[in-house]
Amino acid sequence: MSRASQLTLATTSLGAIGIVIFVHYAQRAEKAAMHAGVIRDYEQQRLKRERQADFEMQQALEKEYKKVQTVSDSGGPAPQGTGR
Repeated sequence: MSRASQLTLATTSLGAIGIVIFVHYAQRAEKAAMHAGVIRDYEQQRLKRERQADFEMQQALEKEYKKVQTVSDSGGPAPQGTGR
């Protein structure tokens, strides 16, 4: 083999190995980013469920309080204080 063909073989081999290594790490980084997105989505869903449960509990408490108390809306302006 001539010196030029050996140099060409070495260069293309190193280039191919470099590309394989780059693609491997790029795929690994992309997988990590996708996993982080899934974790973020699960956290958002958990927060949404907690907020919905709190809202439903507040509605139930409101119904209980309305059973005990009589609430009326006079429709007029609110009473004013001493004017200070």
